[in-house]
Amino acid sequence: MAVMRKWAGTVAFSAALALVAAPVQAESLPQVQTPKSTPPPRIQGNLVLDQVPEIPAELAKRAAQYTNMRPARFADWAADGGLFILTRFAETMQLHKVATPLGARAQWTFLDEPVAFAAARPHTTGGDELVLGVDKGGSEFYQLFLFRRRDGSLRLLTDGKSRHDTAVWSADGKRLAFVGTGRNGKDFDVYTWAADSSEPPQRAAELTGNWRVADWSPDGKRLLVIKFMSIEESVPHLLDLASGKVTPLLPELAGKTVAFGDAAFAPDGTVWLTSDWGDDFMRLAHQGKNGALQWVTQNIRWNIELFAVSSAGKVALVVNDDGWSRLHLLGDDGKPAPVAGLPNGMIRDVRWSPDGKALAVGLTSPTSPGDVWTLRWESPKKAPVVQRWTEGETGGLDPRGFAEPTLVHYPTFDRAGKAPRQIPCFVYKPTGKGPFPFVINIHGGPEGQARPSFDPSIQLWLAELGVAVLVPNVRGSDGYGKAYLALDNGKKREDSVSDIGALLDWARTQPDLDPKRAAVYGGSYGGYMVLAALVHYGERLRAGVDIVGISNFVTFLENTQAYRRDNRRAEYCDEREPGMREFLQRISPLSHVDRIHSALFVAQGANDPRVPRSEAEQVVAAVRQAGKAVWYLLAKDEGHGFQKKSNREALVQAVALFWQSHLL
Repeated sequence: MAVMRKWAGTVAFSAALALVAAPVQAESLPQVQTPKSTPPPRIQGNLVLDQVPEIPAELAKRAAQYTNMRPARFADWAADGGLFILTRFAETMQLHKVATPLGARAQWTFLDEPVAFAAARPHTTGGDELVLGVDKGGSEFYQLFLFRRRDGSLRLLTDGKSRHDTAVWSADGKRLAFVGTGRNGKDFDVYTWAADSSEPPQRAAELTGNWRVADWSPDGKRLLVIKFMSIEESVPHLLDLASGKVTPLLPELAGKTVAFGDAAFAPDGTVWLTSDWGDDFMRLAHQGKNGALQWVTQNIRWNIELFAVSSAGKVALVVNDDGWSRLHLLGDDGKPAPVAGLPNGMIRDVRWSPDGKALAVGLTSPTSPGDVWTLRWESPKKAPVVQRWTEGETGGLDPRGFAEPTLVHYPTFDRAGKAPRQIPCFVYKPTGKGPFPFVINIHGGPEGQARPSFDPSIQLWLAELGVAVLVPNVRGSDGYGKAYLALDNGKKREDSVSDIGALLDWARTQPDLDPKRAAVYGGSYGGYMVLAALVHYGERLRAGVDIVGISNFVTFLENTQAYRRDNRRAEYCDEREPGMREFLQRISPLSHVDRIHSALFVAQGANDPRVPRSEAEQVVAAVRQAGKAVWYLLAKDEGHGFQKKSNREALVQAVALFWQSHLL
């Protein structure tokens, strides 16, 4: 019936791709010298490359294999038991259907822009119809289209200009629910649409703040909707569609700061949900008809990050175990039991088939760009039959040569209890003895989490450049409990930067890492961390790559899209308060460009709704005004990250050249 649905538009900063069986040593690639004079800006398709040198042909050729990989993302079940996936055969991710395990991918959409999400109309209606979410140029102002396979038609359901999200069909397939900002550009109202109707969607509830639709009730009379204030606070509600009344699902939590991951109806109308109420971690709970909650995963000391409820009432759940995903199934005794048969990695999606007998799982691993698997239980007492439905293509490279990380925990500057606080970090190392130059790859968020998923850039750096990669989850990262999540809040913001300094200290103790050849790389909040690390630890860092990063917290908060501004203030604090404004200005890298002496590369999408283009261009201008060179790459048809193949390919190649020029 329901599956945890992530907010659309969460874009990775490098696409899903792969690695090599016989790694090419760094010396086999052309060694590039830093040019004595900077080239003028040049145009390459929709890219503006400012002071970015031409890419040597051999490097471009080799790097292209890593960007030619094709992951498969699970979208939904098809009416006939096949699977819908999102994958790329040209420039962008499009909708495909796979009829049988490891069958051909039949492409159904051929749009210029990527399909961000798709929801199939439930099988009881007959026919092949899906709702697609598509934006333009990376703006994340998703429009909803009804796609009909029988005539290939696309019908625009939304207003063509506002942001829309979380499209969910009712169980009978007669209605669609979603959220949108059409009323004022800021608040997410709930809309419903009667399928097969010529009428446009109707507003079901006028709301304030950031909302999403979680699920329809089995009788179609109510919606589960969740108001999201921050990663530390969200509130599930019930929306009665007849009256338009919205009431809290758990009124006893009024005035308390509690987070909820997702919520879903069971076939009998009761509710399943995840929450950190009364605990440090997200736990799975069942709300019975009397309203009381029964916690079912209290003995699992990690977050429950995904769950799905079948039409027969079965519950599958995914545990985030120190970054790795572990699939579990609730037994008849109500206790979770691990399910074997899937590769180690990160599970992105779980969803039961309409008949409730099979579970589809979207999974990526350090050695696989991303594939879809199914598990079918022929008997409750037997292990499931596991089938692989897709095999992500790896650009002609042998995936057996891809490197897997080692998970380490390094000590940082403060203490947790009586012992030094430990920071988790995934460490990738090339083959050979070293000592290797290394890149610290910092995730965004800041409430994100580095996971053991596939990153083509990491595999390229390892195999082709001989560069090690350290991927830390500094304080403030999700996945390690709400106490850890709050360690960088407010005026503790730079404590997370100090965790990067501690990682540089740890690297000095590793004989196969070269502390004299270190660099930093990150996107979004990770881009801020890159700039901040160059300010604080520039004498220990040769170079940094900032992708769609924050350079000044005040200007960022003033210019990010209105629908997300209050949510970001909940994380970074309110720049309108004089004392906080002064603090945010003081810790912003833009205020300290005179301390940035390392080589710098900045990449930005012109249509970024989250971190505006101005954040990149003001730091580029300031560093250049201070007399230092900066490589700057602007994509005119991208937003918060690079989704189109040609743009992503150019970025991957340019970063590899930057490392050759300034790190090796």
